[in-house]
Amino acid sequence: MKLIFLIRKKAKSTDFGIQVPVYVRIREGRKIDKWIPTRVMVNPNLWDSKEECIKKRVVCDEKMRQHVDGEVKKLRRFIEDGYEKERNLVDAEWPNNIVDRYYHPEDYIEESIEERHYTLLELFDIFLDKHKLSEVRKKNFRVIKRVLQRYELFLQIKKRNKKFFLDVDTMTSDDLVDMKEFFRTEYQYADEKSEHYKHYKKLFTLVPESREPSPRGENTLVDYFNKIRTFFRWCYDFGYTTNRPFDKFKVGSAVYGTPIYINLDERNKLYAYDFSDNPRLERQRDIFVFQTLIGCRVGDLYRLTKANIVDGSVEYIPDKTIESNPKTLSVPLNSIAQEIIKKYKDIPGDKLFPFVAEQQYNEDIKNILKTAGIDRMVTVLNPLTRKEEQHPIYDVASSHMARRTFIGNLYKKVKDPNLVGALSGHKEGSKAFARYRDIDDEIKKDLVSLLD
Repeated sequence: MKLIFLIRKKAKSTDFGIQVPVYVRIREGRKIDKWIPTRVMVNPNLWDSKEECIKKRVVCDEKMRQHVDGEVKKLRRFIEDGYEKERNLVDAEWPNNIVDRYYHPEDYIEESIEERHYTLLELFDIFLDKHKLSEVRKKNFRVIKRVLQRYELFLQIKKRNKKFFLDVDTMTSDDLVDMKEFFRTEYQYADEKSEHYKHYKKLFTLVPESREPSPRGENTLVDYFNKIRTFFRWCYDFGYTTNRPFDKFKVGSAVYGTPIYINLDERNKLYAYDFSDNPRLERQRDIFVFQTLIGCRVGDLYRLTKANIVDGSVEYIPDKTIESNPKTLSVPLNSIAQEIIKKYKDIPGDKLFPFVAEQQYNEDIKNILKTAGIDRMVTVLNPLTRKEEQHPIYDVASSHMARRTFIGNLYKKVKDPNLVGALSGHKEGSKAFARYRDIDDEIKKDLVSLLD
């Protein structure tokens, strides 16, 4: 981080009556460059831009000099101290917030930990409120919160202690192991046929889920505990706890199989299939094909309106990175994409397409592929057993397959991850990008041919 105190207005050399605010410029790499006015007022002719203080040799009121120079030093120290404590949380809004905290500390006073001991779930609410997260990530973290609520209820029933609560200060690595086992087997407590149901059936009545509980695979557990670890780090960084249970707990790594997606011939076959006897599936087919042509995530797809279509391209800011890297993606629309947009241009409202619930969209994607005869057998990694299995491609289809289809087929054409990433929203060198494409036999043959 770089701090510079400067003024932004000049004055005539004879004009000593004017007073202008000193600005603090806060820069962090290429992402953040903010100019924020302070309450320090000074005549431009008295300010030394190199030394960032009142000029040493100028004749002026000594009290004014001490006040100005002292305030600049105090504000500099306050910002630098805040940065050291919060460097992992610095984003585009942080510079304004830190200066506002300096001038309005009363707005940021909270009960100290000594005055109020927060439970883990209370701290989780504070975390969701104060930590900068996109709406998509907040939604994902709320899923974690509901599972933690059920885990706390589970322990209350098991310990026969209604006053028990999860505590960030006492959580150990052994507790995290127990928590992981609960996450893994939680679905059993919602099954009326299970021997556990009678004792724990109120877990899902008090903290329900919109979907029927199902077994969680290792990748899901890795994702959950990565998020819980983020929460614990936030608690530690902001002084809510000195406990670090994850130091002795191994989260593990997600394992992904070969990315599965439909090829261009299959996509064209799907688009050409006659769904006139089922208008709902026809609409879902059109939306899915459109998604394969722009490569966005389903959350971004559902936010698209007619206003996102600009000069033959779709323009949007991915919600996943809107807080950390709010970069506008512009994806040119080919003839098929433009044809689909034209087909639905007269639907009521601002939405680009007649969307249904995401869960229904995923179910319909399987149906449209199966109905259109796109049933190629593929080998996939079972997320629960982590063993390979063979399934018709429609069985493993979902909205995210549309994104893989966009990336995988483009990569086959250009073989440049950075070029494809410019359209998919992946930054250069992204590790996640590798999950969307595979070095298939066609690419291998092209590489070997270079040796001829």
